[in-house]
Amino acid sequence: MLTRSLPSVAVIADAHFHDTAADFGFPRIEIDGQQITMRSWSDTRQSTRVFNESADALHAALDEVQRRSIRHVVLLGDYTDDGQRTTTETLKGILQLHSDTYGTAFYALPGNHDIFGPRGRHHTKEFLTENGRGLSVSSDARLAGEHAVFNDGMYCEGYPAGLSPMAAFGYFRRPDYLHWETPFGGSDAPQDRLYDVRSPGGSNVYQLMDASYLVEPEPGLWLLMIDANIFEPLDGLFETGEEAAFTDSTSGGWNALLRSKPFIMDWIADVSRRAQALGKTLLAFSHYPALDPFDGATGAESTLFGQTNVVRRTPRKAVEDALVQAGLSVHFSGHLHVEGVTRRAVGDRSLTNIAVPSLVAFPPAFKVVHPSLEAIAIETVEMSALPVNGRIGAGYAQETTLLREDPDPAFTADNYGAFLRSHKRALVRHRYFVKEWPPGIVAAIQDQRVADVIGLLDSKNWQPSGDTLSAALPLSELIADWYCLRQGAALALPHIEAERLLLYRALAKRFGREPDNHDGSLVSFLRIFLGALGTFLDRAENGARSVTIELSPRHELLAV
Repeated sequence: MLTRSLPSVAVIADAHFHDTAADFGFPRIEIDGQQITMRSWSDTRQSTRVFNESADALHAALDEVQRRSIRHVVLLGDYTDDGQRTTTETLKGILQLHSDTYGTAFYALPGNHDIFGPRGRHHTKEFLTENGRGLSVSSDARLAGEHAVFNDGMYCEGYPAGLSPMAAFGYFRRPDYLHWETPFGGSDAPQDRLYDVRSPGGSNVYQLMDASYLVEPEPGLWLLMIDANIFEPLDGLFETGEEAAFTDSTSGGWNALLRSKPFIMDWIADVSRRAQALGKTLLAFSHYPALDPFDGATGAESTLFGQTNVVRRTPRKAVEDALVQAGLSVHFSGHLHVEGVTRRAVGDRSLTNIAVPSLVAFPPAFKVVHPSLEAIAIETVEMSALPVNGRIGAGYAQETTLLREDPDPAFTADNYGAFLRSHKRALVRHRYFVKEWPPGIVAAIQDQRVADVIGLLDSKNWQPSGDTLSAALPLSELIADWYCLRQGAALALPHIEAERLLLYRALAKRFGREPDNHDGSLVSFLRIFLGALGTFLDRAENGARSVTIELSPRHELLAV
């Protein structure tokens, strides 16, 4: 039983807010008399997140927060589409309205899509105009011309300018905070939050700002907000602060933090000691996972596909060791748009990473944390039942008609969850097959049915009960569900038909194998792929929508 209850905290990760009402100075597509600043379906089906649906999803999540009378909300990075000036200002207005109307307090962290380096970067995006035609809008005036419009509102700011619109949401001290500090002390001035970072050869040295902070919004509750958005300088000759002078933060995260910001680890250890001594419940947050959110379930991915985004973004064991040694016990992460709970223990210390799903990828959800001094209960609030915006679907239909393509089933989905599952199907053909899968494998299987694969793998002893479904089911459907299970774990199960789940389990059991000694053949590839499917099913079936983490005497994880 939880005692000495503290206020609940909502945790929203990867909202990727895109303002469908923004004016970037071009003639927007008009649907039913309403002008929409609408990204193309062509771009959407190649992206791991959706764009035009983000505003409705964020508004619905904030409405749910208000309905539950939750005052404190953590924005776990990537709160904007891509850090555009116009988008960030609009988001500021939305958050401020909730603060003024309901008293909601927001605590933000930067993600790799919100702020870039010391000076920022340009963005060029394609939008739909009349009849679904595409037009690019760029913050880079050099690209302006017949097919591109210039608008400086598309620019993504760097540190510290990119923090200014979000200044009221945790990044800087407020009089109502009981306690607020940074790794450098009590000052919130940007010039007092600088650290030195060097290129590998030492030829380039920069002073960059760190946006981490610790806040006590109510007695007994400490929120440790860690800026793991790391920009590592490169050797060579560059214009001071330009984008090309730094590695992109996307694949850096905690692995890069250990190299570039070792002072953060000292600060975490100090905060953890003080929290325990003062009887504070400490919750830690960063945009990037501190432990593998898939808990080893993607071990086959590097074997099959090489260094994918997921593989590159997986934290190494050195991160786990450092954080456990620092005494951190609970950490919340976003970035990978994944549902997952991962726990590591060393002696009498343990660390649990709660991976929070995105609002704009399957499965759409956020977390609500109910902390006390003795334990932390975490529930998942899924947003799949939201209605979809019919105007957006009509805009997509205009685009595909112009391109002489068939409309995607996503355009007429019954609800948001169904839309995102259809989006995952589109990703298989337009992103994963194109960018990650070996071309020879794609050519061999992309138009096959599951029964065809069973024949390739030797159908001896195959149970006839699976024959009807396997004969009718396109292999691309199984592949899409593979990705859904990878990302959604237990949250994915209600979205996948029961007979499919039975078939997938049977296939994994009969044909699956571990990802060792891959000989490069189609049969070897398929067996390892099905073995991973079985691992994802295990992870999903052993998962839970709600968990409780006991904080004393040891950090035990209990499924509910």
